[in-house]
Amino acid sequence: MIEWFTWVQVGVAVAAGLLCVVLGLAGRVPSDLTIGALALVEVLLVAQVVVALAAPAFGNEPTGSALEFGVYLVGALLLPPAAAFWALLERNRWSTVVLGVAALAVAVMVYRMHQIWTVQLA
Repeated sequence: MIEWFTWVQVGVAVAAGLLCVVLGLAGRVPSDLTIGALALVEVLLVAQVVVALAAPAFGNEPTGSALEFGVYLVGALLLPPAAAFWALLERNRWSTVVLGVAALAVAVMVYRMHQIWTVQLA
């Protein structure tokens, strides 16, 4: 995977996560800002799917398990919409915190996917 794209994804996910956690702990209910931040994380994940599907055609094969990469990718793709759906149903401050935790979890998943694709430690 492209390293700068990975760091952009991780940075956006961490920023979105921290924003949601701070607003949730401050007592704010989910808003367009917090849901939009998580939506941006999801858009970047969809872009990663396109890159992951196209990369082998250009000779950029994963160095690790493609199955593990796929499981992380599917999990990361499902987590933000599930968190947003739950937050819109609940509409309380804790659902905003859940949005943040979901974004932070996606940041960790994206970093792990980068390791699987590029660097495998023995």
